[in-house]
Amino acid sequence: MTTDTLSMERAPARQPPQARLQARARSKRRAPPLAALLLAAMAPMAAQAIDVDVGDFVPAPDGTTVGLLYYQHAVRDRLHAQGRQAVADPRLVSDVGIARLVHYTRIGGLAFAPQVLVPFGRLDAGRDTATLGRTSGVGDIILAAPFWPINDAASRTYLGIAPYLYLPTGSHDRNRALNLGENRWKFDLQTGFVKGLTDKWFVDLTADVMFHGKSDNHGGTGATLRQKPLYQGQAFLRYQFTPGANIFVGLSQTRGGETRVDGVNRNDASRQRKASIGGSWFIEPTTQLLVAFGRDLQVENGFKENARINVRLLQVF
Repeated sequence: MTTDTLSMERAPARQPPQARLQARARSKRRAPPLAALLLAAMAPMAAQAIDVDVGDFVPAPDGTTVGLLYYQHAVRDRLHAQGRQAVADPRLVSDVGIARLVHYTRIGGLAFAPQVLVPFGRLDAGRDTATLGRTSGVGDIILAAPFWPINDAASRTYLGIAPYLYLPTGSHDRNRALNLGENRWKFDLQTGFVKGLTDKWFVDLTADVMFHGKSDNHGGTGATLRQKPLYQGQAFLRYQFTPGANIFVGLSQTRGGETRVDGVNRNDASRQRKASIGGSWFIEPTTQLLVAFGRDLQVENGFKENARINVRLLQVF
């Protein structure tokens, strides 16, 4: 129930009965049902742009193969619709992992890193949003092929371009509100720039745009879902204590991604700002551990993360 609804239903008793009935009718027209708010708020969650870690756009030597395992635990306790809190006491907890395999090589004189990513995990809703239920399974497989037009280790300058293709292979049931798979193709084009400012200080800048294929089996009625492009910019400032250890702070801004269902605009464009802080170090000569903590600073539509922890284990083969 929205604030507008509460204010109308508490109209002074001295108001004529007919006026009170009209006020309540206007209130109900302005306040969308809870189910509609939840569906609109879930759309931005299903179409996040690609987050990066510091150093992702610094290529490893040719012939290197890297395996990575990611884990993210996030707690969301606010739900916003068009900038206002939509539900009094929401809760959504996610535990999501990604298995990733990368091989660095050289094609046409450029550093090149074909890779495959397989997401998996669980989502669990509670409190006033418990009707969303819970789910677990495997997400959509992602294929990527970043390459580096600029790869200058001497000046510590790197510019990479990374296309990502999402395959509609993940767990998906149109009758569930929460799904790990999206039942649609997606394509993300990401550009990353890394520059060494001094021997110890580096800046990592990334921008990407995600394009979404349509889903013809959305929701319980099998509606057609379409989505506008989603844009994200990320920036990190890191201090490199040694070649194998660093700390960093990061800021990310996401915009766009408004959805339409059967031609009806949901007015649910994403506007999310989040911050993170963390560090990474090689605990063994070929094994790196990265830990980062973060939270959302601003959310226009969707769940707002109160706390997030990311852990990444990297193994060089």
